[in-house]
Amino acid sequence: MSVYERTDIYDLLEDENKYSAVKKHWATILEGKQIHSLLDVSIGTGNMTLPLAELDVKLYGSDLSKEMLEKCAIKAKNRALEIDLRKSDFRELNLNFKETFDCVASTGNSLPHVTNEEITAVLEQMDAHIRKGGYLYYDMRNWDKILREKNRFYLYNPVFKNDIRINLTQVWDYNPDSSMTFHLLYTFEKENVIIQKEQFDELYFPVRQEILIHRLKQLGYKNIQILCHPAYFADADLDRVDWYCVIAQKPSC
Repeated sequence: MSVYERTDIYDLLEDENKYSAVKKHWATILEGKQIHSLLDVSIGTGNMTLPLAELDVKLYGSDLSKEMLEKCAIKAKNRALEIDLRKSDFRELNLNFKETFDCVASTGNSLPHVTNEEITAVLEQMDAHIRKGGYLYYDMRNWDKILREKNRFYLYNPVFKNDIRINLTQVWDYNPDSSMTFHLLYTFEKENVIIQKEQFDELYFPVRQEILIHRLKQLGYKNIQILCHPAYFADADLDRVDWYCVIAQKPSC
């Protein structure tokens, strides 16, 4: 089962501190740029982009998962935020969007859900909905680091919900076809006893940074910034960070 089918589990590690951190990240990204409308083509439940609606950005979102979009709409309503949500595959944006935006984004390490060959087509779909002089943005895991170090385990700090401790461990399998399977293992503890376990499997296709940057340059993008995620860690070593983001500007003519 995919974790995207369980929005109750998907959002367990989210809290107000993370929300504030995402808002600060976007404030850093937006500085000096004319971005007043943004489409996130992999918005999920909104964890990575909802704070934009508090930064004077008209927010649009799409996702393949109906459940994710429904949860995103609830979260936006609870914060009195306006958002336009549509169910769409990011490989077929033209079927659901006719508008152009100041920025089109893919957040949450979503691009590697498709093969390296398909990713270039996704960038083209995103580009088609960006106004001249606008921006293309994505964030993802540092796949170059993952492929270099070949670690199998990725641990998250525990979170506490009332008297329940929630632990998340990822176990990574490196498949013969160059894809990777992420096994997401959740355990729930109460009074030092595990009272619940959940496991989900996600398939990814690692993509090296140079592949995407090369395609952006082919599409004519300039001012390509490669930043740590979150972007306010300006002095981070980009070879060693776990996540990074890219924002690039489309030619104005």
